[in-house]
Amino acid sequence: MQAECGEIRRGYGECRLTPESLDDLWHLSHLVVPGALVFATTFRSVETATDKIRPEKAEKRPIRLGLRVERVEFHVSSTRLRIGGPIEHGPELGAYHTINLEPNTELSVIRDWRPTDFERIERAVRASVFGAVHILAVEEGEAELYRVRQYGPEYVTTVTAGSSKGDEGGGRRAFFERVQELLRPVEGAVVVAGPGFVKEELAAYLKTALPALADRMTVVDTRRIGRGAVQDAIGQGVLDRLAGDRVLAREVTLVDELIRRIAVDGAVAYGMAETRRAVEFGAAEQVLVVDRLLHDREAQEVMEAAEGIGASVAVLSSAFEPGERLEGLGGVAALLRYRMA
Repeated sequence: MQAECGEIRRGYGECRLTPESLDDLWHLSHLVVPGALVFATTFRSVETATDKIRPEKAEKRPIRLGLRVERVEFHVSSTRLRIGGPIEHGPELGAYHTINLEPNTELSVIRDWRPTDFERIERAVRASVFGAVHILAVEEGEAELYRVRQYGPEYVTTVTAGSSKGDEGGGRRAFFERVQELLRPVEGAVVVAGPGFVKEELAAYLKTALPALADRMTVVDTRRIGRGAVQDAIGQGVLDRLAGDRVLAREVTLVDELIRRIAVDGAVAYGMAETRRAVEFGAAEQVLVVDRLLHDREAQEVMEAAEGIGASVAVLSSAFEPGERLEGLGGVAALLRYRMA
């Protein structure tokens, strides 16, 4: 993402943001909040004067509009962000309009900003200089490929084949060859992850079959297979080493600590009511909020209060397993400085 924030006074001001990828559109879906004022060049029907009896179809022309945001929708499959609201600047004041934002379209956002918003912008800008990281979760006879998005791992495809060592040049070699063809067009870093020894054998084969991949490949030992192996690899800091993105690894660590404390009845609060109480008493040290609640007024109040007492706030992606686990606990939780009665 490209970003330029003007003078921000007491948290209020304008940021000009240009998404460059699907990840950036996802970030924007959390940065563009109801009540914000946004400006973008969009297409709107414009009626033209004509002397014909039968009216012609209205022509759509590019026009720069300012909307007061009421609705924000992001769908991965459509590769666009839909922002709807009444027009406040431009023709047809008060009329409802929807901006369909796509990559490489600049959007100006004027709103009250929180520190977590600027952290998200910085993360999106930093990530734009790195190629996508792929994680190949390998077990005996099966390999699942995931592309690591900013919001979590995105499943790509699965390769399966007979892979018994007893197959002389048969099952396992055929399996390795299919994985080789799968990875041939991948340009960024590749992590080969999984338990056991098959991943090392596959990595050795790939280094010979795809020499260009050798310097971009990392092998990670995990306890689990499939999507679990992907989370294990991220939790071990592999993204930090490859692309400097600590956020997903931090999500794994925070939720693991949250679950550990719950299991031992430790210094923890979860659910909106308990977390709010912990923040009000000044006991919260780290507040966790799932991204689905970013537009929820009560959650916003808890985050603002947490920042007011000096607690850190982490927003977790609901598309990644740690965020899913947090969502199951009410979507908001806090790691405490001390155990509350």
